[in-house]
Amino acid sequence: KWDAIKSMKMTGKVKVQTMELPVVLLQGADGKTKMSANFQGKEFVQMAFDGTTAWSTNQMTMKAEKMEGEDAENIKQDAVADFPDPFIDYKAKGYKVELEGKETIEGTECFKVKLTKKPQKVEGKEEENVVTYFFDAQNYVPIMSRTMVKKGQMKGMAQESLFSDYQDVNGLMFPFTISYRMNGQTGQSITMEKIETNVTLDPNDFTFPESK
Repeated sequence: KWDAIKSMKMTGKVKVQTMELPVVLLQGADGKTKMSANFQGKEFVQMAFDGTTAWSTNQMTMKAEKMEGEDAENIKQDAVADFPDPFIDYKAKGYKVELEGKETIEGTECFKVKLTKKPQKVEGKEEENVVTYFFDAQNYVPIMSRTMVKKGQMKGMAQESLFSDYQDVNGLMFPFTISYRMNGQTGQSITMEKIETNVTLDPNDFTFPESK
């Protein structure tokens, strides 16, 4: 069933501090990705990738800007391989998976699983690309993932995604709530209202708007 997924559309709301904004996430098996929110009637693109160019909306100017250099290359590298899930056919992708025992997360006993993906370029150097997942030991769904920030002001801090409110979508389990935590402090959270699989995607939705 996972192999049969060629595209996804997730519709919901993102909560940032006291604001709650409509959000749409589009993904395709060819690596095309777009996460956008609606702010005061205008589309704000947090991240988009059309298969070649990665871009986002500048928070200050509200204009579309291309991502350059390493950030764009790292997005390209992961976009296709991680759809619809990085664990599927992980060996064929050149990924490595290791069980590192158990750990209690949010009061739930979990299997701790280390996923090592292909190295990324960070500030000119090739660095290990690791995501640690915590799978509920009772029902095997991931309830959290953790990575370490490799650049910028937050370098060295733990970045966590918490997954909850799992619901059945065409025989597959999806988390309908995802919360993001940086160094133990919760930032934004996304609550899905609808998740659709194998929808028709318009290639123009992902293309960098050259005219803007």
